[in-house]
Amino acid sequence: MPFQEAVMTGLAPDGGLLLPESVPDLHCRLDEWRGLEFRELAVELLNEFIDDIARDVLERIVEKAFASFRHRDVAPLVQVGDLHVLELFHGPTLAFKDVAMQVLGGMFEHILGSRLGARGGRLNILCATSGDTGSAAIAGVRERANIAIFVLYPDGRTSPLQARQMTTTLDGNVHCLAIQGSFDDCQSVVKSIFGDLPFKGRFDLGAVNSVNWARLLAQMVYYFHTALRFDQAVTFSVPTGNFGDILAGYLAREMGAPIDKLILATNSNDILARFFATGVYALGPVHRTISPSMDIQVASNFERFLYYRLGSSEALETFMADFSATGSARVEDDRPMDEAILPAAVSEEETMATIGDVYAGEGYVLDPHTAVGVAAARRFQSPGPVVCLATAHPAKFPESVNAAVGGDVAHHPVLEGLADLPERKTALPPDVEAVKEFIATHAIG
Repeated sequence: MPFQEAVMTGLAPDGGLLLPESVPDLHCRLDEWRGLEFRELAVELLNEFIDDIARDVLERIVEKAFASFRHRDVAPLVQVGDLHVLELFHGPTLAFKDVAMQVLGGMFEHILGSRLGARGGRLNILCATSGDTGSAAIAGVRERANIAIFVLYPDGRTSPLQARQMTTTLDGNVHCLAIQGSFDDCQSVVKSIFGDLPFKGRFDLGAVNSVNWARLLAQMVYYFHTALRFDQAVTFSVPTGNFGDILAGYLAREMGAPIDKLILATNSNDILARFFATGVYALGPVHRTISPSMDIQVASNFERFLYYRLGSSEALETFMADFSATGSARVEDDRPMDEAILPAAVSEEETMATIGDVYAGEGYVLDPHTAVGVAAARRFQSPGPVVCLATAHPAKFPESVNAAVGGDVAHHPVLEGLADLPERKTALPPDVEAVKEFIATHAIG
């Protein structure tokens, strides 16, 4: 499947997840990539996978994508005690999702205006969000011609500011669907709709969740760019919910990025941490936490990792069939799940304590998700530098952050400007047919 088609279809026609036929070995490029600015490295890496978008067009897409960021370096690296923090929250919605979503929005716009777009010329995006994906996706496609977006989010289970970032966007092509349920309910509805191929084709549905391969590709950039700043292999601590961000790091390591280990940091929704510790993937209850973007049990991108770990589509299908039928599945061989991935589950108490400790000791403010990553990183010894991904600005979670530090420190003017804006949202049950009916009524084209 050509890259442009993969971007537009999101999920494979059979409902599965797309992967490249092979991943390139990029060891030979590392020396020439050291010292490149973020935008320059983004073009080089993306160009390794894209053969149907001209390089000069790709350069324009990347330049426009990162022009919206508030820091010249896009993803600055900050020393915080013995650790480094990679600030990925300088984009338009103050979350790491902006890095990939701004690129993806530009790709959508280009492709719709090219020969591929001539076959339909429209895209109706359907996505589920546990917090930041929705607002980042909206920011990536709002005001773009021939695109509409339908965002499903669990009503009352994101932070109030995360919700307002979505619902105060009143553009006619933006539709926020407040689902009465959990993120897993939202994700299940989205997967079911994408599995209805006639409906998907009728309305030209596309995906911006990290099921879209282009999202993962864009996220690999900051792993390469950061790792190449050091003389030793880097360990990254990654706050993990839907497994997309850490999978980008896993693939970057496979391609040659100088990465030693990846710390998989979860909150009390620890299905992934349990799997990497035991080989058993077993559902548990969804716990509501102060790091709501990680309140996930069934992680979409985990299937991509399982494909590599199990070695075949057939083995993956068997594993997922067992999981679907019983809520539990096991990897039967005795090999470690992956030597590069170190699992750690972090409690609410430890998360709050970490925010307070880091502020008291370093004067640095962590959001709860980043605090999960920092707390997990503290458990491991590493021979080289340790970089914790800062996935959101702390001002998105003022109640938790201010309580943890004992002061009013969580502010950002972008978020404070949302307070008096009007909202628009539609409440729906976690019902496939109800969401389909809404899409059919409001889709463009």
